[in-house]
Amino acid sequence: MSSAVDKLLTILDLEPLEHNLFRGRSPDDGWQRVFGGQVIGQALVAASRTVDPEREAHSLHGYFMRPGDPSVPIIYEVDRIRDGRSFCTRRVVAIQHGKAIFTMAASYHKKEPGLEHQIDMPDVPMPEDLPNERELVEAFMAKAPDNIKAYFRKERPIELRPVNMEHYTSNKKFKPIQNIWVKVNGDLPDDPAIHRCALAYLSDMTLLDTSLFVHGRSVFNKDVAPASLDHAMWFHSDFRADEWLLYSQDSPSTSGARGFNRGSLYTREGKLIASAVQEGLIRIIDKKD
Repeated sequence: MSSAVDKLLTILDLEPLEHNLFRGRSPDDGWQRVFGGQVIGQALVAASRTVDPEREAHSLHGYFMRPGDPSVPIIYEVDRIRDGRSFCTRRVVAIQHGKAIFTMAASYHKKEPGLEHQIDMPDVPMPEDLPNERELVEAFMAKAPDNIKAYFRKERPIELRPVNMEHYTSNKKFKPIQNIWVKVNGDLPDDPAIHRCALAYLSDMTLLDTSLFVHGRSVFNKDVAPASLDHAMWFHSDFRADEWLLYSQDSPSTSGARGFNRGSLYTREGKLIASAVQEGLIRIIDKKD
């Protein structure tokens, strides 16, 4: 297991403080604010710790209210709203400095048979046919800004293999669509809850960026102030987050300094296992200010 994946598992292993009360910590990565996916993943861990394991998370809906401070722990308070025969509902509030920074509702469902259908996975190259991150840096980023190079060179718990990298290395305008193969960069325990929490963690990566494609920008541009505002996920079936998943994303609209984005996650065999929706702030900064 890589040190980055070991760190991810440590981040998702919350400390129980009291009944329905947990403490999470942030990695010392030098960021000015906590990565949104970390808060989503930790909140889902906190909620899952209060649910019978035979009921699995099938949806979550969260709102980011304040930026997280990586220098201090995050307290997660769980409200056990309802425990029914098939479904149960939890509400989680993440707290720092005495104030809520994130709130989330999550629903859990006991497995049962029913009707099934799904939309098809896009026809894209398989991850083995795409360059890995080291090859991406060498082949596509010779002229990229230093902050983009540093991001892709750093050891991270999530490996990304974009189908198209040109967006990050030019100011061209593209359709607001992107496809990226993603996976945890190491083996995870077999517990399905861990895989859902890891997927929640990585689901916040790249999604907001999709709304910038059509404007010739990325979240790495210095004149863009990006931030997640809300995030929702639906888990459709079982999966492993340490195996390749295609994250197919699009952005139907940007308006009012906000970008709206959707994502579908497929196994390499084409099975749709999860969906995500996010609206984020994409405020353009006037450099003259």
